[in-house]
Amino acid sequence: MLAERDAVDNKDLREEGFETIRKAKALVENKCPGVVSCADILAIAARDYVHLAGGPSYQVKKGKWDGKISLATRVSSNIPQANFTVDQLLKLFNSKGLGLEDLVVLSGAHTLGFAHCQHFVSRLYDFRGSKQPDPAIDPKLLKALRMYCPHFGGNVDIVAPFDVTTPFSFDHAYYGNLESKLGLLASDQALYLDPRTKPLVQSLAKDKQKFFQAFAIAMEKMGSIGVKRGKKHGEKRKDCSMHI
Repeated sequence: MLAERDAVDNKDLREEGFETIRKAKALVENKCPGVVSCADILAIAARDYVHLAGGPSYQVKKGKWDGKISLATRVSSNIPQANFTVDQLLKLFNSKGLGLEDLVVLSGAHTLGFAHCQHFVSRLYDFRGSKQPDPAIDPKLLKALRMYCPHFGGNVDIVAPFDVTTPFSFDHAYYGNLESKLGLLASDQALYLDPRTKPLVQSLAKDKQKFFQAFAIAMEKMGSIGVKRGKKHGEKRKDCSMHI
C-alpha cells in the first residue's frame, strides 16, 4: 500500500525536503542513535525554515515518537482542500482540537510556497459552476493567472505563489493580500469574506509581531496533535522513510 508521501495531495512535495530530513537524521543517529525521532526532526526543521525565511523562532516540544501507520488513503480527509469554505475548514480544524483563530493564523503559512494551476484554475473560469471567474479576485491578478493557467490543457508544472507580493519572505503580507483580493486559493480568500474570520485577517494584516506571536502559539498547539509516545503506540525510526 502507498505511504502518506505517495498520496496525490503530496505528490508535488519537493524531493529536496525529504533529502534534508534524511541527512539531518543520519547526522543525529551518528551522534546519539535511537534518541531523536523523525517527528521531532521534522518539527524542528519546519521551525528553522520559517525563521531563516524571516519569520519567528519558537520553542519546539520534543520527545515525540514516530507513528507506525502511514497510508496514502488517510491524507486527503486530514488536510484542507483548495476550494474549502470556511465552514469546511472549521470542521476539519475543530476535529483536530484547533479553533477559529488557529485556522486564520496557521493559514498565514501561505506567506510562503506555491500552488499548481489545478488548485485554483476553477476560480479563473468557472467558479463553483457559475461559468464566470470568482468575483472576489483582483482583475489584474485574474488576467495574470489566466496567462499561465488556461482553462484546459495547460502545463501541469506551472506554479503560482500563494503570496504574490513577497513570495520568499515569511511576513504578514498574506493578510494584506486577502484585503486586496489577492488570495490565490478560494480557501484563502474565503477568510476575508466570512464575517467570523475577517476581523482576525484585518488585525493580523496590521501587525506583523502579533502574527508572529500567534503563529508560534498555534504551531505549538498543532505540534501536540496525536502525539505518540512509547513502543506500544510508536517507534523511533533509524531511517525516516522506512519502518523499523
